Amino acid sequence: MSKKGGLVIALGGNAISKPGMRGTIQEQLYATVETMEHVAELVINGFGHIIITHGNGPQVGAAILRSEIAGKTVYPLPMDICVADTQGGIGYMIQQVLTNCLRKRGVKLPVVTTITQVMVDVNDRAFENPTKPVGMFYSEQEARELIAGRGWTMKEDAGRGWRRVVPSPKPISIIEVEPIKAMFDKGFIVIAGGGGGIPVGINRNNSLYGTEAVIDKDLTSALIATEIGADTLVILTAVEFVYTDWSGPQKRALSNVTTGELDKLMENGEFAEGSMKPKIEAALKFLQNGGKKVIITSTSQCLAALRGKTGTHITK
Repeated sequence: MSKKGGLVIALGGNAISKPGMRGTIQEQLYATVETMEHVAELVINGFGHIIITHGNGPQVGAAILRSEIAGKTVYPLPMDICVADTQGGIGYMIQQVLTNCLRKRGVKLPVVTTITQVMVDVNDRAFENPTKPVGMFYSEQEARELIAGRGWTMKEDAGRGWRRVVPSPKPISIIEVEPIKAMFDKGFIVIAGGGGGIPVGINRNNSLYGTEAVIDKDLTSALIATEIGADTLVILTAVEFVYTDWSGPQKRALSNVTTGELDKLMENGEFAEGSMKPKIEAALKFLQNGGKKVIITSTSQCLAALRGKTGTHITK
């Protein structure tokens, strides 16, 4: 099993919560089993040196709502605690299910979750302009009721409905990078940076504290990949390729593309905010900081993409 360089695999939102479903724990477990079967196949095919990151949009949105509904009975939970809670819960599901999938294939490999804090700049302009979608999709009428009733900031999300948006500052550094790298270098499969990480600032006394924000998981995945020295960042999503003119008559799949070509496409507004654009931004960031390759593809095609048979492959 080759360990050279290694992979960071950024799971897509549909890896844990399938669209169109209520999102119960049982449904999340079913989705996680489906996803981890594919990850286990990577391991037995020589791609076992892995860090896994994941989103938490629906889960953290539900956690926040749960806290608000119960606010008169129990103490409320701030957003950083909600992110931490969902890191633990989702990480538990992934590590248990992946361990079972590996055991089924005769593989004994440690799988561990690291609760991950990520440093942000508390003066980041993102705090003045919330843009990061969290939680469930709503109709326009429901969104307007939530704006009036709860004071949420709501935005339409790429034609899929309306979602709550919160500040999304850029990740600066990974607080737990040393233990993550130590476990990664020993060959453990590490689950880290869940939900983009718990956003923290630092005060005048050099002490960390949580902030009310959500960091984009793909940008954090790129940062983790850079800081631990991974060769390849694999971003999994609902589609097999990155496309140009996604909703238009000239829709085209991108197979092999350079950072220069992607820069031009970004300038032309090809990629939607809150959808493919942050994935492209993460890809460019990773490659600019010394990464060798980014692959964007669907979960079911991950192994084929790593073998060069499908997916969008991005290099310098």
